[in-house]
Amino acid sequence: MTITAPSAPRTTEPRPVAQPPRPRRRGSVGYPRYVPYALLLPTIALFAAFTVFPYISALWQSFTTNTDGEAVFSGLANYTRLFQDPLFYTALWNTFVILIVQVPIMLALAIVLAVAFNSVLLKFRALWRTLYFVPIVMGLVAYGILFSALFNSQDGFVNQLLGYIGIGPVPWLTDPFWAKISIVLAMTWHYTGQSAIIYLAQLQAIPTELYEAASVDGANARKQFWHVTLPGLRPAIVLTVILSTIGTLQLFDEPFVITNGGPLNATLTVGMYLYQNGFQYFDFGYASAIGYVLTLIIGVISLIQFRLFREKS
Repeated sequence: MTITAPSAPRTTEPRPVAQPPRPRRRGSVGYPRYVPYALLLPTIALFAAFTVFPYISALWQSFTTNTDGEAVFSGLANYTRLFQDPLFYTALWNTFVILIVQVPIMLALAIVLAVAFNSVLLKFRALWRTLYFVPIVMGLVAYGILFSALFNSQDGFVNQLLGYIGIGPVPWLTDPFWAKISIVLAMTWHYTGQSAIIYLAQLQAIPTELYEAASVDGANARKQFWHVTLPGLRPAIVLTVILSTIGTLQLFDEPFVITNGGPLNATLTVGMYLYQNGFQYFDFGYASAIGYVLTLIIGVISLIQFRLFREKS
């Protein structure tokens, strides 16, 4: 009798799993390294032609003066003239006055509107948001003409309304003080809705749990606004303050269309003064110097604002 050893159990080997194809390395066949740069080349060329070159050309022109129809290198003559020009300081002062008055008023109104837009108690919220955002869609020249007609001292609609309540005609566009007020009112009407929408987007990102926790701790609506809403709006406030400051320092359209810089240069801004020297007197060297000094002022103020807000946060 022969005893045979039991045969080993048959094992089934697992089938090999198909491996996904390896991605091609950059620089390998079919994906040359220069492809991304070739795709970016048209954008780089347009940026260099219409942004970099004008900046460099304007910088060169700021060191030249027009002599017998030719640009002649004059060193720092334009900058020396600029810092001795009383009209430039008048334009700079007017610009800062409008900045200091208009920007805080506009941003405060925008915060109030954003809180109202975000309230569940407001009916037809989408309609109100649209209505307050519509002014930003209107062209700058169009709304400038509109406000010049509204503030007309003779037969303007605003003076007609004031006459109904017994207030005499206000010299909106013929008095230096009221001319500045008309520019501030026009800009506030035009830009408040845009800032309000930015604040509204930031408000909707604030967690509702913070308001619930504040309510449990006994905070009323006013304390919730100061200790929850405003800190939550800080990133949007930083953005709108810097953008509004830059836009106001470059102010041109409103005083040009509404008051034409008058009366008595009361609404002449740095942007208007640059335009006058460049495109009315054709003194491009001096206009370029004004532009670069304005750029330096904007850069310094924006940097100070950014650092102040960052330190507070």
